[in-house]
Amino acid sequence: MAYPDVAGPESPEGPSGRRAWGADRPAPPPEAAEPQEPELPVSWLEMRRAKQAQWKKESPEWRERLVPKTVLGISAIILAFAVGSAFSGVALYAYYQNRLDEDAQFNKDFAAQFGEQFDNAKKTLDADATNARAAIQSELEPLRKIAASGETLANLQKVVGPSTFFVQTQDEAGVASVGSAFVVASDTRQTYLLASFTTVKASTRAPGPPINVRQGNGPTAKATLWTWQEDKDLALLIIDRGGLPKVTFAPASPPLKLGERVFALQGLGGSGPAPTQGFVSDVSAAGILHDAAVGQGFQGGPLVNSEGKVLGIASRAYAPLGFQSDGVYFAIPSRTACERVLKCPNSDPAGASAGTKA
Repeated sequence: MAYPDVAGPESPEGPSGRRAWGADRPAPPPEAAEPQEPELPVSWLEMRRAKQAQWKKESPEWRERLVPKTVLGISAIILAFAVGSAFSGVALYAYYQNRLDEDAQFNKDFAAQFGEQFDNAKKTLDADATNARAAIQSELEPLRKIAASGETLANLQKVVGPSTFFVQTQDEAGVASVGSAFVVASDTRQTYLLASFTTVKASTRAPGPPINVRQGNGPTAKATLWTWQEDKDLALLIIDRGGLPKVTFAPASPPLKLGERVFALQGLGGSGPAPTQGFVSDVSAAGILHDAAVGQGFQGGPLVNSEGKVLGIASRAYAPLGFQSDGVYFAIPSRTACERVLKCPNSDPAGASAGTKA
């Protein structure tokens, strides 16, 4: 079977020389192309949004992934929360307990350190106060040596007054002879008084005049002359009254200094012993040279310092240099009484007792 030739692109006629079918027909006009919208560039943000939308469609909701759908799953979650809560509680408890322990130790250390610092501060303040008082006393000492205050005189009367007596008798001519005396020893029955020999000189010979003693405006008591030492102007009297306070003797150290203020006291006074004051001019083994006035009623009385401690025995007649000096007097050192009229252990009149009876 023969097929008609189809014309190729070179000629409308086929290879047989005949015109191909439809070659003489005109070609249809080309159809007009439809207009196309220009493609717009896709931004990166739009692409990300598209991917997120696609992911949401393909992925399940978070609730579907986290919330279990069975009782066992729910129990597992509850157990997990319980274990987590317990662990958190243990951790918090351990943390706060550790803080409490640290705070307690800090408070303990602080209290101990504060107590030590407080004690040191107190000791420092006490030492400063002591040093300040000492400095004040040192500054006031020159003033004390110049004039006695009313407080000093009142203190002397309070300290020495109960031990000081006024002595009254007669001399060889029958004229009144007066002086003072003070307690050096006392027991339950008797009291020993140290006095001036000059006052009771007439009573050293029998028959002698009576000797009477009294304190201020108090009752009169009869005294007995026990012994004496004429060259030292000392005499020892005894009264039948016990339990009287004795004087306090000043210690040998520190020694008495020149310029130190001293007081002579007599036993006659409406408010107690009457004092006079003066200053030390010289100190020697023979006696204490001073300018405190010693009237007739003061002889035999105590010569004391500002504290009321006895330094010696006031005298008008004692003259170790062989002559009297106007306006100045020699007091017999208190330890001199231990030579004869008193018995003193270690030459200390503080523990004295009566010497041998004359």
